Amino acid sequence: MKFWKMNGAGNDFIVVNNIEERIPEKIWPYIAEISCKRRSSVGADGLMVVEEAQSGGDFRMLFYNADGSLGEMCGNGARCICRYGYENGLAGEVQRVETTAGLVTGWRLDKRNYRIRLNDPSVIELDKKAYIDGKEIEYSYVELGNPGLPHATVKISGLKDIPKEELFDLGKKLRYYEAFPKGANVNFYDILGEDYLFERTWERGVEDFTFACGTGTGAVVTVLSSQGKVSGKDVHVDMEGGTLVIDIEREGDEIKNLYLSGPTNIVAKGEITDEELSI
Repeated sequence: MKFWKMNGAGNDFIVVNNIEERIPEKIWPYIAEISCKRRSSVGADGLMVVEEAQSGGDFRMLFYNADGSLGEMCGNGARCICRYGYENGLAGEVQRVETTAGLVTGWRLDKRNYRIRLNDPSVIELDKKAYIDGKEIEYSYVELGNPGLPHATVKISGLKDIPKEELFDLGKKLRYYEAFPKGANVNFYDILGEDYLFERTWERGVEDFTFACGTGTGAVVTVLSSQGKVSGKDVHVDMEGGTLVIDIEREGDEIKNLYLSGPTNIVAKGEITDEELSI
């Protein structure tokens, strides 16, 4: 099975062109679970499968989390797959990618930098409270797309200086919090300056912190823009794996366009020969 290994700001993925491979869709969850395991296989935060377009896009993306579950969408994954589509002749400088959460449009900015229009927020709930181990946790909740990709956002002062291991249990408990019917990705953030943030994301499906989360940055900036704490224009978000940029266009109080920009990296191209995969 031929593959590319890519990452977007440290968020890493296995990419397989199933237009060529013709592997039945029902076994992709198994392939994702095996091949995404670090140390024992290729290792990645997720597996992206390129399929024939069904609704007028250039191609379709199926995104599987490292645990084999089907994800609605992945922002950094979509930026990477836009580059994959461009470099493999599936799309031009502008890419239209069909995802489970809806159509995503991407733009090639230069050789390594890509921009996508994230799915519009379908749910925005501000200033909520959770109760974890007897402590009150203030959060906001956002879903991007339909069906929505769920994100909780939590402000943590001094986040950059707090080891992520100290936040692991809180991230895991919030990920499964009873108020989130589908579970949620948990985005801890801190405001470092004007339109400048630091963020750590505990990702559903990976079940751990990742180096970056594109939809997570979009969710955080959506919340902070709605609260008047950032402008929504050229908002820089530092994560462990690099810096992502969010831009929001509004009509009144309604978000009309939500854009994510950042780097991509082609790490390797080759063939997966993992003997644990009985394809």
